Amino acid sequence: MSERLEEKLSLLADAAKYDVSCASSGSKRSNHNKGLGDSTGMGICHTYTEDGRCVSLLKILLTNHCIFDCAYCVSRKSNDIKRAAFTVDEVVSLTINFYRRNYIEGLFLSSGIFKNADYTMERLVRIAKKLRTEQRFNGYIHLKAIPGASDELIREAGLYADRLSVNLELPTEESLRRLAPDKSYAAITAPMTFLKKEIETIADEKKIFRRTPKFAPAGQSTQLIIGASPENDHQILNVAGHFYRQYKMRRVYYSGYVPVLSDQRLPSPGTLVPLMRENRLYQADWLLRFYGFSVQELFTDKIHDLDHEVDPKTAWALRNLHLFPIDINRAPRELLLRIPGIGQKSVTKILMARRHQFLAMDQLLQFGIASNRARYFLSCKGNMPLKEHDAGTLKNILLATSHSKYLKTFSPQLSLFTP
Repeated sequence: MSERLEEKLSLLADAAKYDVSCASSGSKRSNHNKGLGDSTGMGICHTYTEDGRCVSLLKILLTNHCIFDCAYCVSRKSNDIKRAAFTVDEVVSLTINFYRRNYIEGLFLSSGIFKNADYTMERLVRIAKKLRTEQRFNGYIHLKAIPGASDELIREAGLYADRLSVNLELPTEESLRRLAPDKSYAAITAPMTFLKKEIETIADEKKIFRRTPKFAPAGQSTQLIIGASPENDHQILNVAGHFYRQYKMRRVYYSGYVPVLSDQRLPSPGTLVPLMRENRLYQADWLLRFYGFSVQELFTDKIHDLDHEVDPKTAWALRNLHLFPIDINRAPRELLLRIPGIGQKSVTKILMARRHQFLAMDQLLQFGIASNRARYFLSCKGNMPLKEHDAGTLKNILLATSHSKYLKTFSPQLSLFTP
């Protein structure tokens, strides 16, 4: 690798670290004709850093040049940083060479906007097309869909990429106008609407024509930056819920704002968003998608931020102690999923096992439940939780017996925004 290319890689890989919407699941692109790579089965490895960010892909920007001036972005045009840009062939070469050395399992490619949206998007598409058609690369490719790019380019990107993402970044239009004046809500959501329709059209065609080409088989995703603007967790999850319903998002990612610039519109430098806040938002997001919870259930008229001391399901249970204990041997799946410390897989095992026997606590422990939490919210043979505990007392008991690595290092922090 040349010294100049190594310098570009250092600059553009570092600039890409602020985009966390790079999970590599959800696609089945098998190898054929002795091509290179495979995104099925073991073809994609999920490697995560300590703070939960996926690092299994070659994650780079095509360029950190940008015509926009978003206050929170390190690549904004008014920021005095060293600029660089890859050529199409350089990205293709890096991807293939890194894959052959077993450094990566795929490519996550985003970019600043230089000249205009179409000019940038056309280069992203050329890279994906060259990897697929010339290099016969069958590994995972995640491309950024650039707001403002033509439908034709977005459609072509979907034919070569496994996933496309359009980052909303800020939860409300008001914050977007204040911190990213060059962007608009309408411009960001337009490609989301187009992708949703194309994905649904291809899915319908595939039911009739078996050889219908793949189109973004891993769907689309978006990212919300947390802490750069004053929205609370309730507002953020309302936005996420809307995007899941309206645009059929595969994932909404939450990224704590990292202070990299001095700007009066932003939190003061050195003020960090607690990692626990990201963690709780992801847990709440999981409850919305897989556990049958609604956003409104996770909050109250007076509580608009998630509890950092206990997970969202436990916090909900503590506010609704009148619904517990839940009989593990008789309750339907929907109620079993509401018990803190019991996940989807454990619920499935419980439903299968209780067809054949009356379950006791010993059996539940074998199913992998978190008994230090669950035992206070369920009833079964050998476990009758004490009814006299109020919510405050029970919460203290749970905190005292918690094995969470997060709570051991957690210390309450002041809000980023004060009146």
